[in-house]
Amino acid sequence: MSIKKSNTKRLITLIREMIPVIAGILIALLINNWNENRKNKHYLRQIFSSIEKELEESKADIKSVIPKQFAFIDSLDIYMKNTNVSVYEIILKSDGIYAPRIKTNSWNAISNSKIELIPYDKLSKFVDIEERKKNLQKRTEKQLDFMYQNFESTAQRKKEIIRFMTLDIINAEKRLQSKIEELLNTTFTK
Repeated sequence: MSIKKSNTKRLITLIREMIPVIAGILIALLINNWNENRKNKHYLRQIFSSIEKELEESKADIKSVIPKQFAFIDSLDIYMKNTNVSVYEIILKSDGIYAPRIKTNSWNAISNSKIELIPYDKLSKFVDIEERKKNLQKRTEKQLDFMYQNFESTAQRKKEIIRFMTLDIINAEKRLQSKIEELLNTTFTK
């Protein structure tokens, strides 16, 4: 009987000693989780602030580039049927070719590290803008390739194709600009 009482006492003593240790571990885990959540919220505030700034700059750049692209289209229209003026000369007369800079560095930083912190609704909007940016880049590259291949061309048909490509790019830019505005209005409103 005394062995049972002794074992019971040891068990009770062991349990009494374990409770503070377990409680200490649980408290440490809670504090660690709280601290991690605090750090993640701070990180998200910083990254969202950077993303907002980049999107504002991208939106402004699109806004400044579109009139220059329309000026290029006007130059194309003026010299469309003139077989003495090449594509290259039209580019020179319209002060060059312009494309907006769409900045997504902050988005790329979080998407490569802590993407799980972003709620799905925001995530899908960021991804949509990134896809539209890539689509715009592809269209611009195709246009530039076509223009370089036809620099010396004076053919009306080539000028019409360049005009069409430029209008297509402008439409893609306007859609991207709209998506950027939508994201800025829904995600970053104070």
